[in-house]
Formats: sequence, structure tokens, C-alpha cells
Amino acid sequence: MLFDQDEWQVTYVLNKKKPPKEAPALNTVVRRIAKPGGFLGRKGDDEPGAKTLWLSMRDVAVFVQGLRFARMAL
Repeated sequence: MLFDQDEWQVTYVLNKKKPPKEAPALNTVVRRIAKPGGFLGRKGDDEPGAKTLWLSMRDVAVFVQGLRFARMAL
């Protein structure tokens, strides 16, 4: 799974955090994507599952699409 700049930055915005200047590690982005889908990220938790990622990626995709449309309108 690879993410472009808009996608990984949106994961921070959806989690109400300021995006870093440089791209984070892939695992960090995957966990940030999974949080709105119900992933708690506790110490003993495994990696997020497919359903959790799918639910959250839908939101990320919609947000990114809206961001790109807004940029085109400017």
C-alpha cells in the first residue's frame, strides 16, 4: 500500500493532528487510517484488519477527492 502526499496528510487531519512536513512511516499511516474505523491502537492490539481499513479508507478517499476538487476551483 502506498499513499500520495494528499492521502497521508488527510489521515492526520481526520485524526485532528497537524501533519508532519515529511512523510511518516507506512505503519504510522495505516494506523492513522484505521483509527476512525474503530481501531484503538492499544499496546496489546494486533495490526488493523481489512474491514477496519476499508471503512476508514472510504472516508480518506472522499476527503481527498473533496480536497482536490477544492484546489481545482481556486
